[in-house]
Amino acid sequence: MPPPEPIPPVDPITPVDKLAAKPSLFRLLRESLDGHERDYTKLPVGRGLLLLSVPMVIEMIMEGVFEIADMLFVARLGVEAVVSAGLTGNLLVLVFTVAMGLSMAATAVVARRIGEKDEDGAARAAVQAIGLGVVVAVPFAVAGYVYAADLLRIMGGTPEVVAVGTTYCAWIFASTPIIVLLFLINAIFRGAGDASRAMYALGLANALNIVLDPLLIFGIGPFPELGLEGAAIATIIGRGTGVLFQIGLLIRGVGRLKIRRHHLQVELPVLKTLGRISGPGIVQFFVGSASWIILMAMITRIDVVAAAGYIIAIRVIVFALLPSWGMGNAAATLVGQNLGAGEPDRAERSAWLAGRVNMVVLVLFGIASWLGADVILRAFTDDPGAIRFGRLCLQIVTLSYPAFAYGMIVQQAFNGAGDTRTPTAINLISYWLLQLPLAYLLAQWYGAVGVFVAITIAQLVLAVLGITWFRQGKWKRVQV
Repeated sequence: MPPPEPIPPVDPITPVDKLAAKPSLFRLLRESLDGHERDYTKLPVGRGLLLLSVPMVIEMIMEGVFEIADMLFVARLGVEAVVSAGLTGNLLVLVFTVAMGLSMAATAVVARRIGEKDEDGAARAAVQAIGLGVVVAVPFAVAGYVYAADLLRIMGGTPEVVAVGTTYCAWIFASTPIIVLLFLINAIFRGAGDASRAMYALGLANALNIVLDPLLIFGIGPFPELGLEGAAIATIIGRGTGVLFQIGLLIRGVGRLKIRRHHLQVELPVLKTLGRISGPGIVQFFVGSASWIILMAMITRIDVVAAAGYIIAIRVIVFALLPSWGMGNAAATLVGQNLGAGEPDRAERSAWLAGRVNMVVLVLFGIASWLGADVILRAFTDDPGAIRFGRLCLQIVTLSYPAFAYGMIVQQAFNGAGDTRTPTAINLISYWLLQLPLAYLLAQWYGAVGVFVAITIAQLVLAVLGITWFRQGKWKRVQV
């Protein structure tokens, strides 16, 4: 018998083997930002989560940095300018509520189609979502522009605040379609797994905004001094440029989504699906936002100094939660795409892994908040009373972080699966049926500290409900 033929040598890293290779952390971080197409239903779950979450976390942090930078410039214009910007921001809660609801639906539908390897269906869903976003945003833009002064008065603005802020408010509301599109198209990119493109679009928008803010507000160099109106124009130019960049990517077909002429038509079944998912999503976001506004009013009536400490502490907490939101967005994409690929077990593993990572991140933030509360708060104020209440808020609320870390992730996992009804029910129970009545009762005995305790208890209940219902697995059978 002749000897067997020798086996030819195999290249140790063929294109197929690259998926199984274990690259260094530095290489993975670099890959997460390179914008290359990947099949997240085939990659190892941990690797897919890292590649998606890094640009999404950066995207969230950039949004937080923009808010802080914008307020720093506006603050130099005086108290009336700050209050005008703040009241306009509160009025925009309705706009952001609609944008977030539509974004949840867009991410879920696009992710499901990508998981099914139906890129044409994903592009059709993207076009319908963009069209729906514009149609919904236009009435807000018209009403806000026409009734800007009246809206500021309704929010309690003094005559001085209304005089300073009307033009700013009108400009910001006029740009409502731009605001909605920036959120919505980035959600579409995330659903398609193109997280780095969403990050670059928001980065471009925020960078332009931050550069133009001082130029247009203070009239540096050849630019006119426009004051608060300049802040609004800078925001519109920055966000508008970001939207043009997004649309350019979609038209050029860079990434998984390629918008073509035949996609530009109304498709009622797709619109119906988007409406069915986004409706509860809008309510879901509104419930959370409204509860925070009510708590703010409750604390203000108890003690203005406590309210100042609460406002600062919540800003710190929100900034700390931004990476968690990025992690939740990554989990939503992985859940949606894996369900589309017929891999519900991988979808569930993705969510639990994201929860574990998020818990580690939030526990570290919690420890930092406990140990460095005074240092953090003194960066915002030197009022001893505000620092004391801010410290108490930080230390009490962060006690819920280990459980809430999972609660945040499973909420987004539900949304990524297209099940926006379940997290809406969880929010209603946790925030409106529990948090608000409990905060009112505890405030009678313990003042503002009672409100802080109610927040912590509500977050714990939200986590328990979310984890319990997620384990039941009904979300795996939702049709999108």
